[in-house]
Amino acid sequence: MASADNTPGPGGRGHVLLASDRFKGSLSAAAVTRHLAAGLRRVRPDVPVVELPVPSSGDGLAEAAVAAGWRRVEAEVSGPVGRPVRAVLAVERDTAVVDLGEACAPRLLPGGRPRPLTATSLGAGQLLGHALRGGARRIVLALGASAAADGGAGLVQGLGGRLLDAAGRDLPPGGAALRSLHAVDLRGLPDLSRVELVLAGDVTGALLGRAGTPAAAREAGADADAGRDGVRTLDAGLRRWADVAEAAVRRSARDRPGAGAGGGAGFAALALLGATPRPGAGFLLDLLGFAGRARGARLVVTGEGALDTRTLRGRTPAGVARSAARSGTPVVAVTGRRGLTGEQLRRSRIQAVYALADIERDVGRSMRHAGPLLEQLTVAIADEWLP
Repeated sequence: MASADNTPGPGGRGHVLLASDRFKGSLSAAAVTRHLAAGLRRVRPDVPVVELPVPSSGDGLAEAAVAAGWRRVEAEVSGPVGRPVRAVLAVERDTAVVDLGEACAPRLLPGGRPRPLTATSLGAGQLLGHALRGGARRIVLALGASAAADGGAGLVQGLGGRLLDAAGRDLPPGGAALRSLHAVDLRGLPDLSRVELVLAGDVTGALLGRAGTPAAAREAGADADAGRDGVRTLDAGLRRWADVAEAAVRRSARDRPGAGAGGGAGFAALALLGATPRPGAGFLLDLLGFAGRARGARLVVTGEGALDTRTLRGRTPAGVARSAARSGTPVVAVTGRRGLTGEQLRRSRIQAVYALADIERDVGRSMRHAGPLLEQLTVAIADEWLP
């Protein structure tokens, strides 16, 4: 079942640290660690288990921080279609983690029906404002999946900015309305001069990308749900938004890495809020205190839905393995399917891989039942690494 070098590490009496990313389409990072913990506690009840989800995509980062011991704070904000939702942010001293998905994730769409032309990131701005009013001086904005392809225009409105048409009227929500944007009024924005705003998650893509579907719209699923005319509408709206916003602050951001993240919320944060992108798992591991939790561990279990060459470019399993290697702690990985050679695994410091595909070949069933299958995998992990 395991691949690569699976020679068990030293027995020891330390804990097992579970530091996994999400299984996209199946389980959040926190859910993956919960299932791994449940399986290990069932087969090795005498071994202490520490859960530390590490969502490199940004999705679920506030939930992960709470799991790591941060204080959970709830606030009522506007959801992607304007209905109120209860959103969670995580707080540790003067640092707050604000998860875009808590306010405008696709899962918050009524009936799951996408509305790419009118969905808004307004609630994310309201959540940022809540963190600021709570005294945060460092805010990590996690830019995961968004139902809104509005380029972060709603986020700016949620913080107190105004988007006006040629008659001086406030624009309605959504990316389509941005075609009528004439001016932005930023006087209502809070003073962020003494606040460090960091963008976390998959913050690599530009706002618009090449000709065709704008990157922000692709991320919000608009290419599949808005149709060709709708995509053209969003493209025009986002281009107008970029033109007006950049002129207002005399700073270009549309082509910066991360501008297209979170349905384009990265653009608004970079252009208008002075944010700094921090891609890769290394930043998240430091933020969540991985080194301290790994100290004294006898085994680290990491993972993600597909372990392949993209993993090696800064995703959670590679970052976890590099960090754990400094203390000589063995690292094994769980995944839906493996796509790395033994040599690639050895170079990445991952000593064994356990794949759902080994016990369930049907991809659909594997995704639907990923939780119980992960618990099954822990039997082999325990047998080989926790004698």
